[in-house]
Amino acid sequence: MPTPAVCPAQAVDCVLHAAGINWDAIRVEHTIGLSVMRSLGSRCGAVVDDPYERVLYWFVPVGAANGWGCTSTRILSRGAVALPPPRRVVGPGPHWRVCPGDNNWITTPEPLKAALQEACGEAAMRS
Repeated sequence: MPTPAVCPAQAVDCVLHAAGINWDAIRVEHTIGLSVMRSLGSRCGAVVDDPYERVLYWFVPVGAANGWGCTSTRILSRGAVALPPPRRVVGPGPHWRVCPGDNNWITTPEPLKAALQEACGEAAMRS
């Protein structure tokens, strides 16, 4: 993991981790993100829920999501994501919808893209 920095006060006990080093983050509007989680089921890697921004974050290999997304999705190859303590599953602040494990931080990009296409609608998805 990259060297963490302190997060804003509302993100109690969270640390900022830079995207684009060990992973890229996929930032998805909350409602669409919940649909994506249901579609992925057991194929879902770690997911952070940020209730302040009303978004969910997935983690994919660096560069794996270049050029795709939908209007309610943003690919983060730079910037930072507030990561909660390892087993925080409720707020306040950012928490894990799916806790990271030893081997399931990363979500495989192809199923994630397919779930996003389904949730956003084919027409709204860029390839």
